[in-house]
Amino acid sequence: MRCIALPTVIAIQFSLAASHSWVEQLRLISSNGAYIGDPGFVRGNVLRTSPGFSDVPMVHMIGPTVKPTDQMCGPTQQNAVQTDGSPRLKAPVGSFIALQFQENGHVTLPNGQLGKPPNRGSVFIYGTSNPQPNENFSAIHNVWNTDGTGGDKRGKLLATQNYDDGQCYQINGGPISGSRKVEFSKPADKLQGADLWCQNDIALPQDISVGKPYTLYWVWDWPTAPGVDPGLPQGKVETYTTCMDIDIVTGEPSQKVVVPDAQPSLGNAAVPKLFESLKSSGSPQTPQSSQPPQASEPPKASTKSQAPKAPRSSQPPQASQPPPQDHAPGVKTIYQTVYVNGSTPTPSPKRRAVEFKG
Repeated sequence: MRCIALPTVIAIQFSLAASHSWVEQLRLISSNGAYIGDPGFVRGNVLRTSPGFSDVPMVHMIGPTVKPTDQMCGPTQQNAVQTDGSPRLKAPVGSFIALQFQENGHVTLPNGQLGKPPNRGSVFIYGTSNPQPNENFSAIHNVWNTDGTGGDKRGKLLATQNYDDGQCYQINGGPISGSRKVEFSKPADKLQGADLWCQNDIALPQDISVGKPYTLYWVWDWPTAPGVDPGLPQGKVETYTTCMDIDIVTGEPSQKVVVPDAQPSLGNAAVPKLFESLKSSGSPQTPQSSQPPQASEPPKASTKSQAPKAPRSSQPPQASQPPPQDHAPGVKTIYQTVYVNGSTPTPSPKRRAVEFKG
């Protein structure tokens, strides 16, 4: 068995955990969960293959407290503008969409920072057909609700899911990476390499209009709980956002597009549990706040569609247990993914191929 020196592992943990995540690309999900069509990209996207690539333009962090002036979108994503080579996703009304991102060690090396939530944080996805320049973060996050009646009522909460989708990983010296590499093995490819990117899978609403872009705000809450990290006795807020637009085109929802019945390949398909939940309910159930769950239990689904209460802007998140220790190889801990209510109906079993027109 190959051994890795402790200083090497520590260096890997620091390097990856110091990196952060954003939505790399969006994909349409077909009838069997496989991705179809061309990928779409976020506002102001900088491809990793670009000369002199830096993640600075792609990372927008809010913290260590939430200020009244904080904006939802970073400086390069304030306006609905695409960069060369990174077009928007084209999707019919009601389609199932995957938002892919890299975990950068936040899943596979969880002990790099103390006091982080065991589900690696919660991701909130908001949608609107009426985006505004300089969107205020506090006017949307924990204010827009699943019914579209929260705040200024311009948008709604589409989904709340765990950052860790239960299968993603990056190759490193940690035991979680090693065990997931075995359980969710995939051949290396040009895009993801040997890694398996994380994803959030959502359903677009049924009440949006063809020909008008639909905007998504991806919000990852990754707070530090108070009383765990000696260097942060009060804890801190740490939230990252990505802003993107989708061109809504004519055609049937993507999940009605029939593809060969072959097993979809990892890295090129929705997470099975998320996909099955979308098919059965159309959209997921959400907890009532963005606070991290206790280590002893996963987030609980709400039976009501109401606006979550917004936390005080200057207060750190409530205390939670320290993140779990790395597992021994071959042992996998599963956290329940929770979902938000939505109005998208269960897809019809009718099977026929369609062509998207955009």
